[in-house]
Amino acid sequence: MTLHSDVAALLAEAGILDVDVDEAVADEHVRSSAYQRIVSVTTSSRSRDRDRATVATILRDPMEMVSKTAVVHLVDRVAMKMTGPAEFRQWSAELLPEVDQLTTEGYREFIRRRIHDWLFHLSVKDGHVPTSAELAKVTYWMQRFLATESTSPAVLALLAESGNSKKIRNIAKNRAASRKLRTR
Repeated sequence: MTLHSDVAALLAEAGILDVDVDEAVADEHVRSSAYQRIVSVTTSSRSRDRDRATVATILRDPMEMVSKTAVVHLVDRVAMKMTGPAEFRQWSAELLPEVDQLTTEGYREFIRRRIHDWLFHLSVKDGHVPTSAELAKVTYWMQRFLATESTSPAVLALLAESGNSKKIRNIAKNRAASRKLRTR
C-alpha cells in the first residue's frame, strides 16, 4: 500500500469527495485535516467494526505526529460515546496492536495514556469513586476534564483535595461549592 492509495481509500470509505488526494499526500496539514474528517465520519457510525482497520491505515502514514493526532481524536470521540468502561476496554484492546506499530515510543505511550484516562473517566462516570492514589495515575488533562465535567460531589471533593495543580483543585472546589448552593 502507498500513502496515496491509503488516503484515497479512507476518503472513499468515509464518503468524503471534496479532498484532493494528491494535495493531501503532498501536504501533511491537508492530510491531517482529512484524517480528522475521516475520524468524524467513522465515529458517527454506531458500528465499531471498521475502527481497527481505519487506525491501521492511518498509522501507516509516514508522519507519525499526523497519524497519532488522528488516532487520539478517534479514541476521544469513541470514548465519549461508550456506555461504560468494559465496553471501552474491549474496544481499545483491539486497537493496541495497531498502536504498537508506531516507531516513536512517546506517541505509543501518549495513546496508551489517553486510553487509560478514558477508562478512568468511564469508571468514575459509572459510579466508581477513585482513591487519591488512583487519581494520581491519570494525566493533568483528565484531572482537569473531571474537575470541569464531573457532577459527583465525591469526585469533586477528591479533586479539590488531591488534584495535581492548584488550578484543578480550585476548579473542583468552586464547582463543588456551586453545586451545594444549587441544591439548597
